[in-house]
Amino acid sequence: MSRTDNMNKSHNTFLSSLTLSELQDDDSGELISLLPEDDDSELEAESGLPDTLPILPVKNTVLFPGVVIPITVSRSKSISLVKEAYKGTRIIGVVAQKNNSEDPGLEDIYGVGTLAKIVKMLVLPDGNTTIIIQGRKRFRLGEVVTQEPYWKATFDVLSDMALDEDDEETKAILESVRESAYRMLRLNPDLPQEAQTALDNIDNYTFLMHFLSSNLQVEVKDKQALLEIENPKERASTLLEFMLKEVQMLELKREIQSKVNSDIDAQQRDYYLRQQMKVLQDELGQEGPDVEVRELKKKAAKKKWPKEIAAHFEKECDKLLRLNPSAPEYPVALNYVEFMVDLPWGEVTEDNLDLKHAKKVLDSAHFGLEKVKERIIEYLAVLKLKKDLKGPILCLYGPPGVGKTSLGKSVAEALGRKYVRLALGGLHDESEIRGHRKTYIGAMSGKILQNVKKSGTDNAVFVLDEIDKVSSDFRGDPSSALLEVLDPEQNNAFNDNYLEVSYDLSNTLFIATANSLDTIQPALRDRMEIIELSGYTLEEKTEIAKRHLIPKQIEENGLTADQVKFGKPAIVKIIDGYTRESGVRNLERKIGSVVRKIAKSVALEEDYEKEVTPEKVVEFLGSEIFDKELYQDNKLAGVVTGLAWTSVGGEILFIESSLSKGKGKLTLSGQLGDVMKESAITALSYLRTQADELGIDHEVFDNYDLHVHVPAGAVPKDGPSAGITMLTSLASIYTQRKVKSRLAMTGEITLRGKVLPVGGIKEKILAAKRAGIKEIILSVKNRKDIEEIDERYIKGLTINYVEAVDEVLDIALLKDKVKKPMKFVIDKKG
Repeated sequence: MSRTDNMNKSHNTFLSSLTLSELQDDDSGELISLLPEDDDSELEAESGLPDTLPILPVKNTVLFPGVVIPITVSRSKSISLVKEAYKGTRIIGVVAQKNNSEDPGLEDIYGVGTLAKIVKMLVLPDGNTTIIIQGRKRFRLGEVVTQEPYWKATFDVLSDMALDEDDEETKAILESVRESAYRMLRLNPDLPQEAQTALDNIDNYTFLMHFLSSNLQVEVKDKQALLEIENPKERASTLLEFMLKEVQMLELKREIQSKVNSDIDAQQRDYYLRQQMKVLQDELGQEGPDVEVRELKKKAAKKKWPKEIAAHFEKECDKLLRLNPSAPEYPVALNYVEFMVDLPWGEVTEDNLDLKHAKKVLDSAHFGLEKVKERIIEYLAVLKLKKDLKGPILCLYGPPGVGKTSLGKSVAEALGRKYVRLALGGLHDESEIRGHRKTYIGAMSGKILQNVKKSGTDNAVFVLDEIDKVSSDFRGDPSSALLEVLDPEQNNAFNDNYLEVSYDLSNTLFIATANSLDTIQPALRDRMEIIELSGYTLEEKTEIAKRHLIPKQIEENGLTADQVKFGKPAIVKIIDGYTRESGVRNLERKIGSVVRKIAKSVALEEDYEKEVTPEKVVEFLGSEIFDKELYQDNKLAGVVTGLAWTSVGGEILFIESSLSKGKGKLTLSGQLGDVMKESAITALSYLRTQADELGIDHEVFDNYDLHVHVPAGAVPKDGPSAGITMLTSLASIYTQRKVKSRLAMTGEITLRGKVLPVGGIKEKILAAKRAGIKEIILSVKNRKDIEEIDERYIKGLTINYVEAVDEVLDIALLKDKVKKPMKFVIDKKG
């Protein structure tokens, strides 16, 4: 039985003169009653009260002074207490429990309760005992004297403060309490009308508050708080607050019930009118609301979908016809079947399998990128021979601005397919890929199927842009949702939550783009064929500028090819002095800036030079932003040229070493990363072990401090490319031998003296050539990287392949010492 039912039954029981047949069989079911009119004197302080009081804990009930309630006791301790008290003074202490524990402890009951007199006791047939008790005075629980056979404790009677009924504010609060009680009676149809008469007959405000507090639909802790308030004005204010909340709830409940009833009536009326309208339209030969479904079925008849999909579509259409067009579910169901019909379902465009045409299209749109072009031609060749091929999952990986996204468009053009692009950057909701369940309001399919629908074909070139920037949060992990899309073995039955049936994506050519592989989920990366696009070289950027960027900017700025011409030195000047990037975006901006300067002169009809020279570039763009490192002479010991890879291309860097009198301390500077620091330590350790072979006195290591510095300290440097460079620098400074002129090197070392291969060889070789380097030292395992570079880029360079460190030193260090060699002074003391 709910608490509301208990309270309503309590009122009915009270108004039927406390008939015991109405009592509830519940451990603490409430039966709220008014104090009999001839018992007002009972509210006075009890005389002759004992020092200790039997304590009866009750569940879900708070007894207030002056109120009569029945309580059914079933616990053995409570039954013993009641029977013994009934034989004696009949005075007991009633305290509320904080929880519903069957064997409460002292910590489970409240410290303030109500003195009560047992008015009547009745033993029920089931063995339980029901007592009717009347609240008298509040008391505070003292020390528990005994716990067996039931609780007895000392107590202090609490006196209420006098209620000042002449105070205007107090009178207003009390009247508001009474008015709220009347409003509750009007709003609650379960309460009998006689309850208002009972309220009218209560002229004692103190008892009125106790009576209403007992009847409140609030938790026990809130009723207990009312009981413990000593100031009657404060108690009245708190009671009013609870009552106003209950009034609001009752008003809201009535409003909701009224609204629901009116909505049901309106739906029934609409349904009746629409049925009549349908009959009239049939009589007049006009089309009814089901015309949309018939049109959809006509479109569906032309679809090349499997039988199970057709059966599902028919089922959804039949469900749609059964729905009332005014029902909220109707537009949801209609949108769903429309989406099913709009999907291409096996409709494909014919591929252009002319390999020469495809190569021409790719070459005309992109300079370089030979690996990607070769992979696309391979795909076309197999498709031409086999006629049916699952689309590969390619991932173009490289720095920004190298043409990854635009390459997808060129592939679509070469194949003669539709082009679709989906930007994944910042995507963090799994439903963006898989869609929502169509039962939700505002549900829609995922972006994969939305774009397939937009393309109108099942074999489009689908570019998933910035796949490395997909994130995840509490809404799911889109990367995991993409696993099914990008798996050639699974995407022939892709499941979208909205579509509910499988869709074949195997004919789609997916091309993903990424700037970094580190942030891509390993399982997702495993499903893709990674094709790396390294940054463009100076030579490649020059060609791209001549073929694509300059003509594009001339056209976009309203000029013609006859009005402006760029010489190769001017292009190289812009690339070297004003851009430092792997791609060509910033290069295009700088070219656009130069073209706009000329466009301004043309518009103002000023005299200008059509030929853009390096001097004009400086005039138009200002001073050079970047300085390129150039080779420096080898007059000083310990200075060696290294090669480094950066995200914007290759660079040369210098490693400098110096010795000073000290105790063998090693200092590293130049904002080096952990890997480069370890390379320096490894090089020094190896040098110590080979000191005798190189003619180095072992005492030098302990009597001189070593400082290794890499210039440009504001630029962080790290990577495993500087091992042999560090070693050569240290060997030069300790032996005071010259380093070979115009020599650069890259490679890592081990403590055993092995030279390990490194990456970024193409960029490093081109950087060396631009800096005036003539000879390079590489690991023998990097030979394969050199073979992939176009011969024209390495023409004039001598490349030495080495396996061990001693080969490096034999090539790099000359027999001659520097002009002013350092003289080592060894301290032999100690």
